[in-house]
Amino acid sequence: MSSPAAEPAIPYRQYICNACGWIYDEAKGDPDSGLAPGTRYEDIPDDWECPLCRVTKADFSPYTPPVRPAGGSAPRAAAAAPRVAGKAVPGVVIVGGGRAGWAMAEALRALDAALPITLVSGCAADVYDKPLLSVALAKQLALGSLVRETGAQAAERLGLRLMAQTQATRICPRTLTLSTTRGTLPFSELVLAHGAQVALPPSLPAELCWRINHLDAYRRLRESLGLPETGVWPEGVSPHVAIVGAGLIGSELANDLALAGCRVSLIDPQPEPLARWQAQGAGQTALQAWKDLPIRFIGGVGVETVETVEDAGSHKRLHLSNSEVLQVDQVIAATGLTTPNRLASSAGLTWNQGIAVDPVTLATSHPRIHALGDCITIHGQASRYIEPIGRQAATIAAKLVARRGGAGLDDCPVPYEHKPATVRVKTTSCPMTLAG
Repeated sequence: MSSPAAEPAIPYRQYICNACGWIYDEAKGDPDSGLAPGTRYEDIPDDWECPLCRVTKADFSPYTPPVRPAGGSAPRAAAAAPRVAGKAVPGVVIVGGGRAGWAMAEALRALDAALPITLVSGCAADVYDKPLLSVALAKQLALGSLVRETGAQAAERLGLRLMAQTQATRICPRTLTLSTTRGTLPFSELVLAHGAQVALPPSLPAELCWRINHLDAYRRLRESLGLPETGVWPEGVSPHVAIVGAGLIGSELANDLALAGCRVSLIDPQPEPLARWQAQGAGQTALQAWKDLPIRFIGGVGVETVETVEDAGSHKRLHLSNSEVLQVDQVIAATGLTTPNRLASSAGLTWNQGIAVDPVTLATSHPRIHALGDCITIHGQASRYIEPIGRQAATIAAKLVARRGGAGLDDCPVPYEHKPATVRVKTTSCPMTLAG
């Protein structure tokens, strides 16, 4: 029998993608890209790409994962909140079952195996990589393969209470309680990670437009278009989709749908796509790459009305500001994001285009409430990208666990550093890395 492999003289290291947060672990390598387990970062070819968002090796930084405390693995998920003398023990309550919410739970559990954690999610809280939603067709990914772990499985692994399909409705800062559609939760600390939602202009009725901001909506869109599990329409089938908004998400979705055989009308009031990065030539680069794809860009134009075509099934008719009329199978709104303010308003939290947080501690204006991810702003600016979320979660977790151990309200063992984002435009026909 062969002896086990010896530990390397230099411990294996990890590196995080600055664009999407994917982590390269030297011990595991990236076999799908030809990097065997044990491949050192410095030995990776310069043209290697992140398997999730396709940035290059130059867009990775060293990463130090949180250290799980001694004592073994986290406890199994409890069926209900921990109780003492019949009363629920206030712990940390996290609102949001997306990337930010689970990153927060992971960071907390890595530092404290016994901390009571409850995660409240309006959906099933399945764990998946959100950047894949705009490249899944190009990668020919089946819908079932997008979920890495169900919400229930993640909750059991981390030993937390998951309240899925539950809406958080109100925060009472005086009593430190969160009202939900399944009852009231006491908390010692509350973390808001509920993200943002698509900002619909008045001309786009919610009931007639798709908003692809989470996996459930993406799944239902694919089903509505009759897309087979293979991710490619049969020959002769070519649905027509209008995408309103040619920013980052709209352009990525247009590229992905077109590669699968869909006809796309991409509409934007700006004269070219990706107008935010006009100075970097992003729009012209995209248009050149799309010249052989079934994408028609209609720039300098707005949508005035959208209506259902009564005699054509579920088809939609768009009236544009240039008097053009489009008839399409489905309409996708990619018109930017806005943060819902109901919870913040109920708690009287300071608001500045989103939940205003301290740039170093990520605390809101209430000392027992923190926030991270798409729902926050720092100095009035949102940073709705994947990469900062892990660092934000590490900052909040270190502070809350230190406070649980007796540290003061203002102590912050791991200060957050707000950095300019590296933006990867995942248009596989012409992938671009842009300054955020």
